[in-house]
Amino acid sequence: MRPIEAIYLVFSATLAAAGLSMVAFAVRAYLDTGRHSMMHLSAGFALVVTAAIGTTVVAFVTDFEHTRTLLTANYVLTTGGYLFVMYSIVTPQQ
Repeated sequence: MRPIEAIYLVFSATLAAAGLSMVAFAVRAYLDTGRHSMMHLSAGFALVVTAAIGTTVVAFVTDFEHTRTLLTANYVLTTGGYLFVMYSIVTPQQ
């Protein structure tokens, strides 16, 4: 493994750990408050984590081939995740 690949792996794992923590916090907030916006928030962070983990796994499996496809898939999932996060912020409280 080249050093740049190790760095990529470390940052991907860090992003996944932070994202999964945010998912857990949002689910706990939903259970405590019953606010549906917290479920939207958790779905958003789950999509961001899915993008990070999925891109990393596929990148290593394919030996970093098809980078344009990988980046496009990553950006689509990440954008979808952030749209959920934004929606959770602008949704009126119930």
